[in-house]
Amino acid sequence: MILFPAIDLKDGQCVRLKLGDMEQATVYNPDPGAQAKAFEDQGFEWLHVVDLNGAFAGESVNGAAVDAILKATKNPVQLGGGIRTLDHIENWLSRGLARVILGTIAVRDPALVIEACKTFPGRVAVGIDAKGGKVAVEGWAEASELGVIELAKTFEGAGVAAIIYTDIDRDGILAGINWASTLELAEAVSIPVIASGGLASINDVKRMLQPDARKLEGAISGRALYDGRIDPAEALALISAARAKETVQ
Repeated sequence: MILFPAIDLKDGQCVRLKLGDMEQATVYNPDPGAQAKAFEDQGFEWLHVVDLNGAFAGESVNGAAVDAILKATKNPVQLGGGIRTLDHIENWLSRGLARVILGTIAVRDPALVIEACKTFPGRVAVGIDAKGGKVAVEGWAEASELGVIELAKTFEGAGVAAIIYTDIDRDGILAGINWASTLELAEAVSIPVIASGGLASINDVKRMLQPDARKLEGAISGRALYDGRIDPAEALALISAARAKETVQ
């Protein structure tokens, strides 16, 4: 189980949005590289990064900030937002990313995702962002009629490293993760699922360590970490203890 700290990039700065609204952005750190190093120093093992401007533009916008993050941390980094072509994918992986996250293109062109998984095995994740149970695209600005599980099953057996599932209705408002829909997705597919959107407190961390959530790869935390609602040391100690217990078993 992994707790992924999140760095969302808007105009080169670390921000958090409320309900996916670019007009409701809170700046937490103007230096993304420093934030990445801070998370590493706190003991986190991975980093989840989103180019918010890129998600709307359809191409990478905060490239300089991502490069600064990659330079500042030794931790593996996964990046989503505006990655829409095989050239985009190859470019980012060659710059040091551990894996890319494909969202809009997973809806628009699932064949490209499948091809990318074959070309870059283990380094392609799919981001599924849902509003009212339906998949949203283009930086959450557009809704589709596609169901979450319906889309996820498209990629069964394709070699997708993980599905990052975000409940937009809970994102950035500290309402708690939508465990029901997240675990339903995890049970429906064999692809590892990462929970995102609404992680609010240490109770959510404890919840993801319960037996019925073992299929999850982990969860992403943003605002709760920045606001100090979750103590990194406490959260990581709980995860470490759970891992040790599983090893013994």
